[in-house]
Order: sequence, then C-alpha cells, then structure tokens
Amino acid sequence: MQKRFEGKTVVVTGASGGIGAAMAKRFADEGAAIVVSAIDARVEQVADALRKDGAKVVSQIMDVTDSKAVAALYDLAEREFGRVDISIQNAGVITIAKIEDMTEAEWDKVLAVNTKGVFLCCQEAIARIRKHGEGGRLINTASGQARQGFIYTPHYAASKFGVVGITQSLAKEVAKENITVNAICPGIIDTDMWAYNDNAWGKLLGDYKPGELMAEWVKGIPMGRAGSGADVSGLVAFLASEDAAYITGQTINVDGGLIMS
Repeated sequence: MQKRFEGKTVVVTGASGGIGAAMAKRFADEGAAIVVSAIDARVEQVADALRKDGAKVVSQIMDVTDSKAVAALYDLAEREFGRVDISIQNAGVITIAKIEDMTEAEWDKVLAVNTKGVFLCCQEAIARIRKHGEGGRLINTASGQARQGFIYTPHYAASKFGVVGITQSLAKEVAKENITVNAICPGIIDTDMWAYNDNAWGKLLGDYKPGELMAEWVKGIPMGRAGSGADVSGLVAFLASEDAAYITGQTINVDGGLIMS
C-alpha cells in the first residue's frame, strides 16, 4: 500500500472498534503516526494491534465531551509526534426510544457526544494545525441520519444534522489556511452499533429476531450488502489526502447507494 501519510500525525476519536479502528488501521498502513482515543478501554487493544504491525501509535482513554480531556489528547499527539495534521472526529453514541419514553438525559448525552464532542475536537485540532502553518484535514463522522431523520431517534438525527452544520461553518472559516473540513455519512455498516440498532429498532418496529431487521433493510441497499469499516476508511483516507485538496465543506454518503442526495 502506498505511504501517502508518511510524516503525518492523525488523531482518531471513537477508535475502540468498528469504523474508528478501521480508520486508524488504514492511516497506519499508509505510514501515518496515529493517536487513537475512545471512552472504551478497548482502544488500548486497538493500539496494541497496530503497534504489533509496526505502526507508530499512542492511545488515550477519554471523553470527548470534556474539554480538558480533549486538550490533553492533542497535547499527547504533539508531545509524541511533534504535530497534528489530520483529525477524525468519529466518537458517537445512539439510543433508540419512542418519544414518550425518551429521557432528557438521553437527549443531552447524544447531543453532547455527537455534536459538542465534534466541536471541541475541531477547535483543538485547528489550533494545533495552525501551529505548523502547513494546513491540514478535519473529517467529521455524521450519518445517513444527517440526510434523513429516522423513527425513534430524534436526538441522534439532530446531533448528526448538527455535525453537518459545524462542518460547513468551519470549512468557510479556515479554507484560506489550507485546512479542509468535510463530513461523511455512513449508512448501514456492520459494527457493534448496528447490532444494537438492529435489536432496539427490531423490538419497536415489530417482532423481529436479532439480525432480521438489518437483513431486511440491507435488501433496500442498491449494492445489496451492508458496509464495512474498510469501505468507510477508504473514503476518509481520500479526503485526508492531497487528492482532495480542493474539497471542503462537503458531506459525502458512504452507504452503497441507500441514500442518493
């Protein structure tokens, strides 16, 4: 695999598994130094696996809603690798409930992690990228629900529409500094989160057994399959590369054609 990111430092949040871990592996395979973080301690296993493959990697267990913890994450990147070039805001959570059952605490947590967390990480990343003055890349994980809100998840849809808004606003602010800001909208991806989605939506939408609802939805994907972390990381690596130097403020679907807009 080509080494497009040799000499670059990449920060990835929400990297304890699934899409985040796949992103970290893709950048490591292409020569980057990697900083992985998550609130889940499994992120240490992700770091260990990358290290065994020869990657330059450090990890931090942290909460993206805590501004001091976020600052410490980017401090770690600079301390270990000297600079920050690319930052992937991927940490996210979801809950699924009817409106009469959804709690204020659920609303607050989902908005805090998915939207405030993106803001805090972008704020720190921009400050660190500005230090070396050579530009950089910010990539924010939104969702198909940033295109179309789905049933029983108004808080999640709101949080992901918010990610798109943050992306567009910041892209305009930092464009002349050669910093691009883009978002991605993964669709149905074979991850732990989608295992939860299948189970929780399945209970509310009918008498579905585990796996049945997701299989039904996958039939509606033109490409006929769920996505993988590798499918998403390929798009992210492109957006982080020099090939995407003139792309900013965009939100790109990676969903096998599920949503075409």
